[in-house]
Amino acid sequence: MQQFPSGSDSSRDSWHATTIILVKKDGRTVIGGDGQVSIGQTIVKGNAKKVRRLAKGEVIGGFAGATADAFTLFERLEAKLEQYPGQLMRSCVELAKDWRTDRYLRRLEAMMLVADKQTALVLTGNGDVLEPEATERGSVMGIGSGGNYALAAARALLATDLEAEAIARRSLEIASEICVYTNRNLVIESIASN
Repeated sequence: MQQFPSGSDSSRDSWHATTIILVKKDGRTVIGGDGQVSIGQTIVKGNAKKVRRLAKGEVIGGFAGATADAFTLFERLEAKLEQYPGQLMRSCVELAKDWRTDRYLRRLEAMMLVADKQTALVLTGNGDVLEPEATERGSVMGIGSGGNYALAAARALLATDLEAEAIARRSLEIASEICVYTNRNLVIESIASN
């Protein structure tokens, strides 16, 4: 699965400091993220929580991009999940439609990785709702400033005996050694998957 950069206007300082990884392996889906938030080249917070549980714990999600924008999207996703209980794909498609067509939402600069026990998805402001490419070993997706680094590490680690959570943790640690916008204050959430 290709990593998607979080969109921003290069003419102004943009929010960075996010690496979010999703790993699906052996009946577990894990989303992990670091805690760093930066404006330009300055670290303004080191322990932000960018991975959380939604829908009474049945969905996990992580975001990359502007924090307020991501919180807005999480709230909208929660509303869609209430409207379409147990239907993550439909909820995400409906959110993506709103995100793309609503004048206010269109300006939001964030991306999301979300998963429940059946489905794992990346959502973008371009209207994308994409599933990771599955292999016989599992699947991975990465977003954010260090997403490509974590993604590459996770792909390599899928071939090992490591469990999904260990792969997510190690891939985020590797990204933190390469990407200046990623730190080692990790939040990891997991869910049983089909």
